[in-house]
Amino acid sequence: MPDDPTPALLYRINQNIMALGCAIEEISIWIDQRGSSNTHNRVSKHLEVLADNSDLIAELMADLIARWKPQEEETPED
Repeated sequence: MPDDPTPALLYRINQNIMALGCAIEEISIWIDQRGSSNTHNRVSKHLEVLADNSDLIAELMADLIARWKPQEEETPED
């Protein structure tokens, strides 16, 4: 495991968010097909937030990873 797991952690959190969004979208389509367009419309609005933010999140994560520097090992003072 790296000294600072922050970039890997953020990447995995973003993957989970995107996977949840895809799963919710599939469920929303299923709900719409069964006649609850009101629920489908509300869910779609929330999914739009995920979609709108996804590119910016990816860009910011790439910037963070590019600027990330491993922590230097501290030498104990005698």
